[in-house]
Amino acid sequence: MAALTQKGTLFRDILAELFRLRAVMLESAERLTAAVGLTSARWQILGAIEDAPAPVAHVARSLGLTRQAVQETADAMARDGLITFLDNPDHKRARLMSPTAKARKALDYLRPRQLQFANLMGAPHSLDALGATLDVLRKSRALIESKGTAS
Repeated sequence: MAALTQKGTLFRDILAELFRLRAVMLESAERLTAAVGLTSARWQILGAIEDAPAPVAHVARSLGLTRQAVQETADAMARDGLITFLDNPDHKRARLMSPTAKARKALDYLRPRQLQFANLMGAPHSLDALGATLDVLRKSRALIESKGTAS
């Protein structure tokens, strides 16, 4: 078995911290979205279709989720009056999800809080550090995607 290099050890520690960060971010998002009757999953989907209607498969790809998971959430959102499905001129079966007025009201409530949170979280870091972090994460994702596996 190969030994971890110094970079491998540091990257392993970064991944562990990312998992912990994801957990507390989701918990925080759940508390915030509860005020408007959403979940973090529904907020993610609404964010993906806020500017333009999109099919389930496109939203799933953009969020790194399965089509089935997004479809299940979208169906529940439609039942709850948060989205409507529109005909897609480019594809007969892949209808477009579009937010309703109810969803836009929730997004209007969340937007300033999201901006405040992003500013708060970014404030203690330099632009260079934030840029380097984003670069490492994007390159890491691209490497995994190009290899088709995490190993």
